[in-house]
Order: sequence, then C-alpha cells, then structure tokens
Amino acid sequence: MGARILRLPLFVLLMGAGAALMLVPAVHALDRGDHATSRVFLYGAILSGFLALILGLAMRGRRAAMPARGQLLTLFAAYGVLPLMLALPFHAALPGATLGQAWFEMVSSMTTTGATLWDNAADLNLSLHLWRAIAGWFGGFLSWLAAVAILAPMNLGGAELRARVDLPPAAQAQAVLPSDRLARHGARLLPVYAGLTAVLWLGLVLTGDGATVALIHAMGVISTSGISSLGYADYAASGLAGEVVVLAFMVFALSRAAIPTGRAGHERALPWRDVELRLGLVTIAGVTVLVFARAVWLVHDAGGADAALRILRAFWGILFTAASFLTTTGFESRYWPGIWTDAGGGIAAQVPGLVLIGLALVGGGVGTAAGGVKLLRIHAVLRHAGRETGRLIEPASVGGARRGGGQAARAAAAMAWVFFMLFALAVLSVMMLLALAPGTQFETILLVAVASITTTGQLALTATDAPVSFAGLTAGAQAVAALAMILGRLEMLALVALFNPDFWRR
Repeated sequence: MGARILRLPLFVLLMGAGAALMLVPAVHALDRGDHATSRVFLYGAILSGFLALILGLAMRGRRAAMPARGQLLTLFAAYGVLPLMLALPFHAALPGATLGQAWFEMVSSMTTTGATLWDNAADLNLSLHLWRAIAGWFGGFLSWLAAVAILAPMNLGGAELRARVDLPPAAQAQAVLPSDRLARHGARLLPVYAGLTAVLWLGLVLTGDGATVALIHAMGVISTSGISSLGYADYAASGLAGEVVVLAFMVFALSRAAIPTGRAGHERALPWRDVELRLGLVTIAGVTVLVFARAVWLVHDAGGADAALRILRAFWGILFTAASFLTTTGFESRYWPGIWTDAGGGIAAQVPGLVLIGLALVGGGVGTAAGGVKLLRIHAVLRHAGRETGRLIEPASVGGARRGGGQAARAAAAMAWVFFMLFALAVLSVMMLLALAPGTQFETILLVAVASITTTGQLALTATDAPVSFAGLTAGAQAVAALAMILGRLEMLALVALFNPDFWRR
C-alpha cells in the first residue's frame, strides 16, 4: 500500500502532506480554545485531503512521458499553485483578508522568504503564525528534497558545479524512476530534518521560550524562512542563550556537508574540509570584523562606563546577524538595532543595511534551504580569478593545472558566471515590473526585488532606516514579488531549462 502511494505524482503527495499538516494548527487552536480557527483548519484538511484523493485516483498508474520535465514542472506548481490550497484556511480564518493576500502569505512561507503582509504580529493569532511557520518548514524540506532528488540529476540548482558527468543530464534524470528516487531521498532526509527541528525546539524551550514560540522559531531557522510570531525574533524570552542555540543550527544552511545524511562516498568527507562551509565561515568572520570596527568607533564616541559591555554586545549582535542573513534566515540579534542608534541615521546607519543586502545576495550552501547566489558559485569564481591572476603574474607557469585548474574548473566558473548574469537580469526585470506601480520609490523597489529573489523577506524591514512594508505595495506589485520569490527559490537555470527545446523534445 505504501509503495503504491509513493508511486503517485509528486504534486498529489504534496497536496496530501499539506492536508495532513493542516491538522496541526487545528489541534493547536482547539487547545487554545479558539474553536472557530480550529474548525476552519479541520474543514480545510478534510477538503484538501478529499481533493488529493480524487486527483490521486484520477492519475493513478500514469507515467510522465518525460520524468525530468514533469518533476521540474511539478516544482513550479508546488511553489505557485499548492500555496493556493494552503491559503484557503488562512483566508477563512482571518476576516478581511483577500484570497490573493493569503496566497501571497503562503507563497512567501513555502519559498522560505518569510515576508508578510501583516507587519503587526498581533493581527494574527498564534495558530495562524504557527501555520505560516509550518508552511515555511514544509517548503524548506521540499527544497532539501528537490535539490538531491530532482535538480541534482538534471545538473541544476548548483549541482552543475559538483557533477561528475558520465551521462547527459537527461539520461541521468531518467536512470531511476522519479518516484523511487523521491522515496529513497525523502526517507533519508525527513528524519534528519525533523530531528534537527526537534532538537532546536527543545533548546529554545530550555532557554526560556514558550513551546509554540520556540517551535515557530525552530521551524524558521531550519527552513531559513525566519518566520516569527513576535514581530521581531529578538523579542524572544530566551534572550542571548536562545541566540547562541540558534546560531549553532544556522551552520546547516551554509553547506550540505554539515547535514548528517549518512551517505557514503565523497559526501562523507569531514564537514570542515568543505569549501562552502569554510567560505561561509570566512565571510561571516570578515564581515563581523569590518562592521565591528565601525561599531567600536560608535561606542567609543558615545563613551560611558558600560562601553566595554556595549562593545561585547555589539560584537555578538554583528556576528549573529551576519550569519543569519548569509543563510537568508533574516533573524537579527537583539543587540543589532542598538548598535546603530547612536549613529543618528545617515551613512553610518545605512552601511550595515548594504552589508546585509550583500550577505543575502551571496546566500548559503547548495542543496540547502538557503537562497541567494550560493557560496559554491562564489568559490568557483574566486578560484578561477585566482588562477587567472596567477597566469598573469607567471604566464609560463603550469602549476595551476596541477592544482585543479583544468577544464572542469573552468567549466564550473563559466556556469557560475552565467548564473550571475541571469541572477542580475532577474533582479533588474523584477525591479522594472515593480516600477510600473504608481508612486513606488526606488529604494522600495530595490529592497523588495532583492528580498524576494534572495528569499530573505526580512531585508525589507532591517536593511533600511524606514522599514518597507509589503502590505504597502499594490496588488499587482505583490503578485510580482510573489513570482520573484518562486523564481528565487527555483533559481534561474531551472527556468532556462524549461525554455530549452531539447528539454521538451520526446
């Protein structure tokens, strides 16, 4: 029976999983005594489960003519169409919310962007916040699963930089049935994903957070959605101890090598030997030192007997926030806002915002739930730049070739550059579409575009003195932002693959 269920199309399985997850906020609302919200989610689970059952029966036994194409199209549907189903109970439980607004909220959650149209956290009850976090957690797991079971066999999603190509990508994708591949990888990844979330939840509870708030934050960290029920996560009761626990778990968004999947072969190498993890740690350390130098100057200017304590708090606040935005989680330290209060606005306060934008653009590791360009592509370009610089200094040298400067490394750098250009074009295209909305300022357009493409919705609130609200955008601009989130989650190379005629040829 289980094998037959796993043979169903991926979209049907996702619909069934989404329906089952609706029972969690239903039980939570019932426990809180909110019977209206509980009924909405219970009815939503029944309706969604019935639709999944009918669709599963209708599609039973069918096999896609081209599994690679079908799986990639399913991913687009999962991030664009499935949120419509997830939005139904959210829309019904929140008076005054339109279906379009609820769809935006679920797209933002599923793509692990974390942007919201309800800037005042008190406008949503705790069960709705929990549902947003669950949707984000669900989307984060789908990102993990899609990276290894769908995108990697097609040499997409960053896997093109690691691939040892023995077969054409289409042949690799069809060597194993997609359902078997998804089942195998899902069975291995889900216990790890859920286990990490449970351990982080327990750590936050032990440091002082309430059970529900801790669960929402744990889901937000593991999925890199950064969703919080407190408006700002730094309001959490766990305080500094909670931030220390959260920082330890952000490492899983820096590199897939840090994820204990138990796979054999080259992925069992020691995590600290992974180039992504090392580059991520170096980036965090470098940014922390540079921004801390500015912070020390501000603290020194302010003076006071507690200057030393403020310096230590500033160091921690910068370290935590830099790691959070590099992993595109978007949590800021409780000490981050206070660092720049003495700057009085102007350039001194704007520089940290630009740093956060740069960190989000870089992004985390390939195959994780993080967004952005990804560290592995940065490494490929830096390695190629170093090799070419060495050739300029010593044109007759052949040492670069012995150190991995061969055709594979050059091909990886070329693919990384192609992605950079596509990424830049995508940001510019989104900005152009957002500019069509009347009365939209350039700073708002830039922040919304970058926050959406990098799936770091908190950038709009943190990277500027005057927070940018997604709720202030027109309905058309919100739809553009939501589509940009989907594009940023799936990456531009997957979209290009869909426009490749060979990809559609049977």
